[in-house]
Amino acid sequence: MRFNQGELLAQIEKLPEHSRFHYPLRHGSMKVGIYAPVGVDDQTPHKQDELYIIISGNGVFEQEGTSTPFAPGDVLFVKAGIAHRFAEFSEDFKTWVIFWGPDGGE
Repeated sequence: MRFNQGELLAQIEKLPEHSRFHYPLRHGSMKVGIYAPVGVDDQTPHKQDELYIIISGNGVFEQEGTSTPFAPGDVLFVKAGIAHRFAEFSEDFKTWVIFWGPDGGE
């Protein structure tokens, strides 16, 4: 199965600003998608482990009281159930999102 990043980004641009997650690939416990928040990241903790692979933009990512700058190509890991958010991000910010594993994490 193959997905074109450009086509997926065009699809996500059409979504309402408050629902800028799009998951075109799901298999078993895994889902792969793109996240492109506008203005604010209002995520809540997730039940599965998660990877972000930054596509574009830059900013600051917060989790467990730690702030980490990010840029294109960076990979961020979040354990299941951990509060996290993109505290600051540029207007062009977009990231791949990969969830996998059992509820509660591995």
